[in-house]
Amino acid sequence: MKLEDKLIVALDVDSLERAEYFVDILYPKVRLFKIGSQLFTACGPRAVELVAKKGAQVFLDLKWYDIPQTVISSVTSGTGLSCALVSVQSPDSETIKQQTSLPVFMMTVHASGTKEMMRAAVFAAQQKAEALHKKRPYIVGVTVLTSTQPDAKTVGMVLERALLAKDAGLDGIVCSVHETAAVRDACGERFIIVNPGIRPKGANAGGQKRVATAKAAFQAGADYIVVGRPVLEAKNPLLALNGILRD
Repeated sequence: MKLEDKLIVALDVDSLERAEYFVDILYPKVRLFKIGSQLFTACGPRAVELVAKKGAQVFLDLKWYDIPQTVISSVTSGTGLSCALVSVQSPDSETIKQQTSLPVFMMTVHASGTKEMMRAAVFAAQQKAEALHKKRPYIVGVTVLTSTQPDAKTVGMVLERALLAKDAGLDGIVCSVHETAAVRDACGERFIIVNPGIRPKGANAGGQKRVATAKAAFQAGADYIVVGRPVLEAKNPLLALNGILRD
């Protein structure tokens, strides 16, 4: 994959107007955007539709953690969120809108949940995607939040949850850069690793405790990195993004 295909910008804003502002500035340099609990709670599926209509894809980060049946319902709904629409001109000059792709390419559940819950998530995504004749979204498990202070137990806890997620059939996990090399060694090359908490060198960590640069993330073996505040709070978001890509 190209570097741009590994970069996810977190739309941690509270309105469609703010989300559209950043997508307009950053797309097509950025083609993957994270929609988390803040934007989805404020705007719901309209936020996903906004990103899809621009031509980008969504990392739906809602961290589902519940009984298996509830997770099945949630993942089914997430997988079936509005497809991107394109207008096609028919021979009789009639405009037809066609579904082209599922905008949600990846979703999260909590890896601290049961194996049964995680298996249910994968099953639900597969069933819904097959019904739509589309490729199912990746399901990744959130291990330990990057706002958690690292200690002697952190790597072991992340590894335990990563191995449980892999055994349950998840496509990968979300963890900090600090645990990435250990997870890569334990879970193999095909296991997806997503790193949040990415900061340029010397930048304020904000509410994060386990942060690192984009360069460190990819050197450790990450497949995707998630960047939020360093881009959203910059005077020139595109310039800030380019600086991260240069790193």
